[in-house]
Amino acid sequence: MVETEEPAGFGPPIHVHHDCAEASYALEGEYTMYLDDRELVCPAGSFIFVPQGARHGFRTGSVSSRKLNFYFPGSMIGYFDDLAAALRSEGVTDADLARIAADHAMEIVGPPSDRYI
Repeated sequence: MVETEEPAGFGPPIHVHHDCAEASYALEGEYTMYLDDRELVCPAGSFIFVPQGARHGFRTGSVSSRKLNFYFPGSMIGYFDDLAAALRSEGVTDADLARIAADHAMEIVGPPSDRYI
């Protein structure tokens, strides 16, 4: 389990976890969750389950938002450690970020489309 706080308008690229399922529980603010071809508005108190292998991502609403992320099994912790280390260094590239994702059985399937921004 990981607790995250994201600024308004934040969201990762659309991605797939090949080795785990994911669930999120919105604690504060509002998220728009993208799950395969669905777009779901999730205010505080919402819970969403993302099956292993599903294309997904999210975007925060107009205010900073907070959520709990659950991974089944808990395989993403190493990813967040590696990602944080890379983002602290200068010159990190999209290729570096894709490699880190691949090292943790995650695939970036593209940046968010215009409808997600």
